[in-house]
Order: sequence, then structure tokens, then C-alpha cells
Amino acid sequence: MAKLYFKYGAMGSSKTAQALITKFNYEERGMSVWLIKPSTDDRDGANVIRSRIGLESEAEVIGPEDDICRLYYPRGRKDVIISDESQFFTPAHIEQLRKLVDEEDIPVLCFGLRTDFQTKLFPGSQRLFELADSITEIKTICDCGSKATVNARIGTDGMVVTEGAQVMLGGNDSYVAMCHACWKKRIEREKSLRNQMRIDL
Repeated sequence: MAKLYFKYGAMGSSKTAQALITKFNYEERGMSVWLIKPSTDDRDGANVIRSRIGLESEAEVIGPEDDICRLYYPRGRKDVIISDESQFFTPAHIEQLRKLVDEEDIPVLCFGLRTDFQTKLFPGSQRLFELADSITEIKTICDCGSKATVNARIGTDGMVVTEGAQVMLGGNDSYVAMCHACWKKRIEREKSLRNQMRIDL
């Protein structure tokens, strides 16, 4: 039986590279891959998935109102569906992917983030945790050497941001993967620095 997989990790854990390598491995064996991504992620172009190490591929873009099943069926049988930035899918999209696993016996591999810059689950990720048959963490490390679990958002002043919209696209200039302890320490250190700057003014 096919499964729904969720492979998650913090920023910089090479999720996209692994998604594209997985696509290559299937295609190298003559298998048909449907590569998809949510329309929210338009950093590299509307229909392009690109990793930090330079791997890239065209992908079908899924809009918020799209029904993934309706897009899939006219394409004919695929051997696997691979999605990148899956945290940006709606819960309904995840349920549609689950339906394809169950009814078409096709494996679906979803790569994405677990939580946002405030350590809160994305709606798509939450639904994946609820519905996936297999959940795997793709690990990366903090500067201190501990496992990174937090996607710290960095403001234009170089300090950690703790408020704002859940979705803000960015790369290494906007986000840093950190362990929770370092994240909390940096927030407190920068809070003290801001307070000192106000006093000095």
C-alpha cells in the first residue's frame, strides 16, 4: 500500500534538494513524477523549484482554491507525487493528497517546514502530522552545534523578529535555523539591547 510521507526540517536542512534528488531517482528508473508546489512560494518564479545548492526543476503550481485531485486525474497515472514547501498548502489540499494515496495507491512525498518563526505549526503542516503515514525529520544544526528546530526570522536591523504575519518568504538573509535555547537567549539579549538604546536616546 502507498503512503503519505511528511519530511520536515528547519530552514537550511536541504529539504528542497532532497525533494529534487528524490524526483531524479524516480525518473532515473523510468518512473513518472508529478512535482507540485503551493502558489505561495514564488521566490524562484511561478513554476520553478530551486534548492540552495543549485538544483532546480519545473513544477505545477497549486493555488489556494485548486482541487489537487481534479488537477491530477486528467494527467493519467503517475508513479509518485512530490511536493515542496508543503507547509503552505491548505488543510484541504493535504486531505486531497491523502485521498490520492488511498484511492489511487500512489505514494505522496511532502517536504516542508514544521513551524513558523514563532514556533507555531503551519496549517498545512498540522494536517500532515495528523494524516501522514510516515513522518521524518530532516535535521540541521544551530551555530552552537545543537539540533536546529526554530526558523528564526531576522529583521532589516539584523535582530530576531517575534511578531508579524506567519508567511514571509525569504532565504538566508531573512531566516536562520537555531536551537530553541539559542533562539530564546538571542531574543532576550536583543530585547535588553533595544531597551538600552532607548535609554541612551
